[in-house]
Amino acid sequence: MGAKILDGKLLAGQLKQQLQGAIEDLRNINRIVSVVSITVGSNTSSSSYLKSQKKIAQELGIQYQELNFSDAIRQGDFLNQIQQINQDHKVHGVIINKPLPNFIDYSVLVNHLDPIKDIEGLGERNLGRLLLGKSSLVPCTAAATLALLKSSDVILKGKEAVIIGRSEIVGKPVALLLLKQDMTVTICHSKTENLEEHIHRADIVVAAVGRKRFVQGAWIKPGAIVVDVGINEENGKIVGDVDFDSCQEKASFISPVPGGVGPVTAVMLMRNALEALKRSL
Repeated sequence: MGAKILDGKLLAGQLKQQLQGAIEDLRNINRIVSVVSITVGSNTSSSSYLKSQKKIAQELGIQYQELNFSDAIRQGDFLNQIQQINQDHKVHGVIINKPLPNFIDYSVLVNHLDPIKDIEGLGERNLGRLLLGKSSLVPCTAAATLALLKSSDVILKGKEAVIIGRSEIVGKPVALLLLKQDMTVTICHSKTENLEEHIHRADIVVAAVGRKRFVQGAWIKPGAIVVDVGINEENGKIVGDVDFDSCQEKASFISPVPGGVGPVTAVMLMRNALEALKRSL
């Protein structure tokens, strides 16, 4: 029969409806959520995400501004620009889009950003609060992964999850979110031995390894839930880290690429912007 699809577009639409009421309530008291999205130079690899950001912001009535800096900008000048945005009380959320030039240190930039305006949740302050189990602006891709899992209506408590990938953007934050759901979590990576054995015992598999069609159906435990966070290009098309056809035969639920985690991630970004405005009041 094959796995049921974790439809990110459908979930994103439902989440947008939930956000619209709260945003409209704020508009009624003359509070408009405002987001600034920063890019450097011209890079087509981020254009799809930028379009998604702008589209969802407009649909929700969020003020969206894109700032594009020259690819010759020096880090010191970039930090000065961020400081100006920090002091602008009309801006509630900031996105620093990758890729950046090699001479620009993203970690320095994001940690110079006011933590309340760090709506990607990737600064040390927000990641530290997530680690401690406190309320924080959660990294958007990780939040989208959890939202997709919950949309399956499967009880997550007590389940065993394997996350393939240990990045600060996805792997580690997802692990912390799943731990908070009382799941048993294993993080696998490029140095993990017997990777297939780890994956085969998992009730939940989150693939964020950055290798196209890496996870094979033969590795999947029958009835497992598979969430594919990967974004890879293949013959001009976007494919995930999961071999979708073979994994769909074994899993109970699976997220597609595109149309899975991606649409939900952009909504989570705007949800964080709403939360940032609330915290600023």
